[in-house]
Amino acid sequence: MRVRGWFAGAWPTRRSRAFDIAVAVTLAVTDSVFLWFADQSFWLPPPVVSGCSAVLGLTLIVRRARPVELALFALVFGTVTGAGAFGALVIMYSLAAYTVSRRTVVVVAVLSYAASLAFPSPTAGTESFLAQAIFGIAFIAVPVLLGLYMGARKQLLASLQERASRLEREQHLLAERARGEERTRIAREMHDVVANRISVMVVHAGALKAIAVRDPVRASETATVIGDMGRQALEELRHVIGVLRQGENALPQEAVTLAHIRELVGQSGAAGLRVDLSIQGEERPMPNAVGRTVYRLVQEALTNVHKHAGAADTRVGLGLLPEAIEVEIANDPPTAKPEHGLPSGGNGLIGLRERVTALGGSFDAGPSEGGYAVRARIPLPAS
Repeated sequence: MRVRGWFAGAWPTRRSRAFDIAVAVTLAVTDSVFLWFADQSFWLPPPVVSGCSAVLGLTLIVRRARPVELALFALVFGTVTGAGAFGALVIMYSLAAYTVSRRTVVVVAVLSYAASLAFPSPTAGTESFLAQAIFGIAFIAVPVLLGLYMGARKQLLASLQERASRLEREQHLLAERARGEERTRIAREMHDVVANRISVMVVHAGALKAIAVRDPVRASETATVIGDMGRQALEELRHVIGVLRQGENALPQEAVTLAHIRELVGQSGAAGLRVDLSIQGEERPMPNAVGRTVYRLVQEALTNVHKHAGAADTRVGLGLLPEAIEVEIANDPPTAKPEHGLPSGGNGLIGLRERVTALGGSFDAGPSEGGYAVRARIPLPAS
């Protein structure tokens, strides 16, 4: 287990492991042969120094995982035995390239330089102290500087790769979020176009069936209303499909006005709903996004009244304030269970809340005095 821990994370790839093993074996052989035949002036015999150099060269296998320990071992072992030549260059390079702390690199390099002056190598010969000092600086500084450069370059490449990976992940998440928001928006638009229009058409169809025999004139008017609403639903559906194909530019540019709200309330009244519309404040044009949201609020709330409260008395109130538009749609308790049995998925109110909060407004919906009320406040953009 200790050997495993010592070698844990030593090589990032199999190729690097094979390279380090080849380097260690090559330098072990090279240093041992070089110091066997070198002109030595050391206390150990050449065979011993040569064998120690081979051992020191083989320790280069762990130069990536344990650069500091390897450099300290080479400092002590090489100073005592006189082992190491070309392998020492690789050890100093590995110390600088694979050690995170630059202070540690400097300390170990200075200690190695001091040891080289205090205990000259077996190949130092009769060189002067000044020559040994200059040679020691070159012998240690060159691999250390090269290692620092390669280490910094490797860290820079790693950081760039990590940044690229992070940006790719963020881009993927943003794309997923955009697709989710687009699906939500499409679902909301489809619900407004299909569910609301079709629900009112079903109510009108039920009324048509009830009066077809006894009141042909009113039945004809109801059939006309159903036809008009069907055409409106197809027109709005065409706009939604245009958005899917061409983007937001395919949306109709006509702004929603209070006349459209009155027409919407009139359609529910024609379907048999007792609904009263009250508008307080100065009537003025509404911004397009605000007008569409107000329209959808009234449309969805009246549709829910048709679904759940039948012909219950309903009040639609609009407060046109200078800084906001307040909307309230409230109905009394239902007097009888609706006969049409329209399905309800509960997505309409969720869509309304999303629309209102997207404009910075507030939304509330819930039971009120035995009936149900939908309230919203939508701020107007600053002029």
